[in-house]
Amino acid sequence: MSNQVLVIVESPTKAKTIKKFLPKNFTVLASIGHVRDLPQSATQIPAKYKGQEWAKLGVNVENDFEPLYIIPKGKSKIITELRKELKKSSELYLATDEDREGESISWHLLELLNPKVPVKRMVFHEITKTAIQKALENTREIDMKLVSSQETRRILDRLVGYSLSPLIWKKIAYGLSAGRVQSAGLRMLVERERERIRFVKAQYWDLKAILSKDATDFEAKLIAVDANRIASGKDFDPHTGKLKKPDGITIVDEKRAQALLTQLKNKPWQVESVEEKDFTSKPTAPFITSTLQQEASRKLGFTARVTMRTAQRLYEQGLITYMRTDSPTLSEQALQATRTQVEELYGKEFLSDKPRQFSAKTKAAQEAHEAIRPAGQAFQKPDETGLTDRELKLYDLIWKRTLASQMAEAKKKSMQVRISVENCSFAASGMKIVFPGFLRVYVEGKDSPDEALEDKEVLLPDLQQNDVVDCKDLESVAHETKPVARYTEASLIQALERSGIGRPSTYASIISTILDREYATKHGTALVPSYTGFVVIQLLEDHFEELVDYGFSSTMEEALDEIASGNKQSIPYLTEFFLGDDGLQAKIEKREEKIDPDHAREVKLLRTFDNVELRVGRFGPYLIKKMPKGEEDLRASIPNDIAPSELTNDKVQEIIEVSKKGPQPIGTHPDTGENIYALLGRFGPYVQLGEVTDDVPKPKRASIPKSIKMTEITLEEAVHLLILPRTLGADPETGEEIRANNGRFGPYVQKGDDFRSIKEPDDVYTIDLNRALELLSEPKVSRRGSKKIKELGEHPTKKKKIELMEGKYGPFLKMGTKNFGLDKEIDLEKYTLEDAVKHINAKL
Repeated sequence: MSNQVLVIVESPTKAKTIKKFLPKNFTVLASIGHVRDLPQSATQIPAKYKGQEWAKLGVNVENDFEPLYIIPKGKSKIITELRKELKKSSELYLATDEDREGESISWHLLELLNPKVPVKRMVFHEITKTAIQKALENTREIDMKLVSSQETRRILDRLVGYSLSPLIWKKIAYGLSAGRVQSAGLRMLVERERERIRFVKAQYWDLKAILSKDATDFEAKLIAVDANRIASGKDFDPHTGKLKKPDGITIVDEKRAQALLTQLKNKPWQVESVEEKDFTSKPTAPFITSTLQQEASRKLGFTARVTMRTAQRLYEQGLITYMRTDSPTLSEQALQATRTQVEELYGKEFLSDKPRQFSAKTKAAQEAHEAIRPAGQAFQKPDETGLTDRELKLYDLIWKRTLASQMAEAKKKSMQVRISVENCSFAASGMKIVFPGFLRVYVEGKDSPDEALEDKEVLLPDLQQNDVVDCKDLESVAHETKPVARYTEASLIQALERSGIGRPSTYASIISTILDREYATKHGTALVPSYTGFVVIQLLEDHFEELVDYGFSSTMEEALDEIASGNKQSIPYLTEFFLGDDGLQAKIEKREEKIDPDHAREVKLLRTFDNVELRVGRFGPYLIKKMPKGEEDLRASIPNDIAPSELTNDKVQEIIEVSKKGPQPIGTHPDTGENIYALLGRFGPYVQLGEVTDDVPKPKRASIPKSIKMTEITLEEAVHLLILPRTLGADPETGEEIRANNGRFGPYVQKGDDFRSIKEPDDVYTIDLNRALELLSEPKVSRRGSKKIKELGEHPTKKKKIELMEGKYGPFLKMGTKNFGLDKEIDLEKYTLEDAVKHINAKL
């Protein structure tokens, strides 16, 4: 028999990296992720099971929850290739990732390949020569407890999703779904939006002074009048807009603020007290999965999905340790590498007195794993890696956070100054960094701008008690309390982790699923639940409350951890959850008939509208105005850009009024004489030139910006908006028409199916042909950061255009709506249509 040894990993990149550290007789192949899964649709169910009722679930609940595994489309060729290589081999090493998902992939490979040669499971948390050598010397068998935990999670998700989704289709709208973990995450978003709906705004004023001493200016704010502290935002109840505890607190209104300005003019200012304090701040722990996702969101603007994909590539290239971990500990090797590099780069005074070790905050953390850090016994500096773009930014973040964890504490000095003038007391705060310590390398990001200011150095002049200071300027400042901020990806992950919902490997998929199903959208970085998200959560809260109960979700995660450790058995747990007297199946059977579809579709926003109901239907949210008997109820769609907490009674009445009147012309166009209408559509208000007719099915339209109220738009404003789309002229080379217009994602210029965004200082209303041609000549960069390298031609049988693209994860081919990844090492200049067709055909 050949002495070839076959090693199987998940990805080609990982295969390429690990091969460098293995003996020459080792062949490394990739499974390209999972090789078996539950069927995703009825067409994937094998013929012999199609008549079975349980087959729709993909899990035989009548036979110990046996999963029905199938080989997904496109994986058969990979399995065939693996079997072919296995026949030539004397040993098989399964080197998939060390977590439950990786263990499961190894087990599925073992089940499919049925090897007749010795099989060894090798695990490692970094792809370096030392780690791979150690893994080869310390192989083990597949851990069936980890496999069972992963399989149980998959079955639970399937049971919940495939049992509840048909119910939601019947009661709300077809195509909606409910998931086990993402439903709890969505409930967090909905509850936060409800808090914003309940919010009652309060107004208050204070004074801000610019004072000076020894030619140094500094800022001070009013804190007390007549020895009573003045109210600030934290003193108001967000649900009433009134003071939580009014005793001893004074609310300064505009009238009082103006009176104080007059009173304090030209009065002497004197330092009442000065308090100085020395303090230190410590570095935060090295990254675990959740903190990496949070910090990459805050500092780099990455989504959780982008962070994990980028980290996966760094790991597979041997640059960082395994990126799915909940343990912040560092190995002895890592501690030594970190401390050596800190001393080399910054000197011994920046090193902590002794190695600093961190422990996990969650009881379920797997301490056998290590924090996410640069790989190896000596860390590569970011500029030595050869990385670019996102990979470089994320590696730099990980490298800095790791180094900071072993650096000296930052030494700071704070100064709190009280200054009196007449019956008023002002406060000034200063902070000086005496010794930067770890701050030399890393400052943790903050979700709140106010918290971010805490790390800023603010220097005050040398002030002593009884010093007289000059007032250079004094102004009154108006404030309004703000509702609680919506969750961002970073803060949602933090909340999920704190509640014990999900695990490191699931946070990114929870958020992606919520967004992909349009249960929430992004307004900037904020996650805003949709009206559809609201009604799904309402139905679950009303009839299946335990499934969105945070404690219940956390307990399920703990049960999966117990299965992974061997302290709980999977089948009894699944039986109780699904088939028990109070199991999910029984609950659905008992409650389905009690759920009224009309009631389920009604969105309850904790505020009432004048004789108007808010519902969700197949085409989105809409309002129903109850009309007098004999008249048909009035219906009006709600534009997608109005968030639930922003749907006020005034806004509802405006939408109803516009819908009630129907298309009413606001005037005629001065050039064409056609009527101009202000209308409301799914994507918001817009103006339209003329009517929809058989001859003109799509009249000219333009969006009304948020700065203009659609019920108050003037004819002049409407005419200006209808300048778009503008025809700028023809391309002198091709003769194609060039146009400028506004779209869903902002202004753009267009030639055929080629688009480019218009950025400031260019203006969509004034841009000319020459400038448009310049923009169109630039490489196209998509919203996802991809740009077209060249057009290769048409696929001979599919008759679709093939383009060679450069994306954030390397080159790929684009054919229609499908993308096909390419190896990073290919020569893009020499890549031909023939190469592309061959590659695409192999993937289809």
